[in-house]
Amino acid sequence: MIVMHADNPRYLDQLTRNTLALVLAGGRGSRLYELTERRAKPALYFGGKFRLIDFPLSNCINSGIRRIGVLTQYKSHSLIRHLTEGWSFFQRDLGEFIEVLPASQRTTGDWYKGTADAIYQNLDIVRTLLPKYVLVLSGDHVYKMDYGALLAYHEQQQAELTVACVGVSLDDARGFGVMGVDDDFRVRRFDEKPAHPQPMPGTPDIALASMGNYVFNTDFLFRKLEEDARDATSSHDFGHDIIPSLIDQHRVFAYPFLDEATGRQPYWRDVGTLDSFYEANMELVSVEPELNLYDRDWPIRTYHQQLPSAKFVFRDPDREGKALDSVISAGCVISGSTVVDSLLFSNVRIHSYGTVSASVLLPEVEVGRHCRIHRAIIDRGCRIPPGTVIGEDQAADAARFRVTDSGVVLVTAAMLGQEATVSQG
Repeated sequence: MIVMHADNPRYLDQLTRNTLALVLAGGRGSRLYELTERRAKPALYFGGKFRLIDFPLSNCINSGIRRIGVLTQYKSHSLIRHLTEGWSFFQRDLGEFIEVLPASQRTTGDWYKGTADAIYQNLDIVRTLLPKYVLVLSGDHVYKMDYGALLAYHEQQQAELTVACVGVSLDDARGFGVMGVDDDFRVRRFDEKPAHPQPMPGTPDIALASMGNYVFNTDFLFRKLEEDARDATSSHDFGHDIIPSLIDQHRVFAYPFLDEATGRQPYWRDVGTLDSFYEANMELVSVEPELNLYDRDWPIRTYHQQLPSAKFVFRDPDREGKALDSVISAGCVISGSTVVDSLLFSNVRIHSYGTVSASVLLPEVEVGRHCRIHRAIIDRGCRIPPGTVIGEDQAADAARFRVTDSGVVLVTAAMLGQEATVSQG
């Protein structure tokens, strides 16, 4: 893919400075069940120390975009707290900011009715800033992406709307908005979660799926959102309403998310189900995971709680504290137990004579003595009673916890009969 001036830092800097990013972070994440019962999906933990919202926000900062609005709605307390604690370093006097934009009901008395309505309800804020482009981003996907290249492509194509896309299998494409494009990647068709997805040109087994990231010319966005707001039959959603209505009469292009050096598709995950959340976290414990979180050239920022280093204690023959092929975060204490192929978030305590294998333990989990835990997701703040066995008897697990189709066990405080606190969001 050839992108005009994409290697010119001054050109890209001008593009990103003239862009306002609006991150859609109000998603409920219903397919994650109890894991999003107390938090919005963008506030969900990932990778040992991050939350999903950190990825699009870090992409903005690394791309040079420093005017950002985060649109919140569903159970947003922990998300707003995270943004306040971890993302308050912008210099307002230099025109930089990150602002939380809840459904303020300025235009009607309604909450956000759809993704398009969420932007429409904040058009007065956009008008005061007068950006040349508005970059609309999904707040709950895991990936690293230079939005400067996307903006350059949008300008090169003289597009009015550009949709960032990834290639997915035809089977997986049934869960996405799928682009039908010509040889120039101009969008000629858009199907939201089609039963029979249309493949990309020249790739009969791959469809072009929307990432939920869009670049709009600002004036164009104003007109189309105002038209949509007047349409009583619209669900006020970009995928269902806005994009399909634009294809025939406007310049709408798909931007394939590819590594320009290799032509390969970079890492991108939609962790929208318990199994996909589990698998994406488990990928990180491998020797060389596809997602490199140790990349100093493209760091992922987050809130850093002041914690001591992880600690491993006891080395008696039957009581050895150790972790193998695992990710262990700050504040963890592994006391006389073995952790294998697992990912532990901050402040996890594992007491003696137990094993934790192939599992994801969210912050502040405490595992009692003589426990065995296998292929499980343990939610924040759970206290696993001594002698508990999880992941060895699916019928017994299903009677107490939630078990996915692939056999992963989700455990929450409520399932254990324990009271979760607001701080455990």
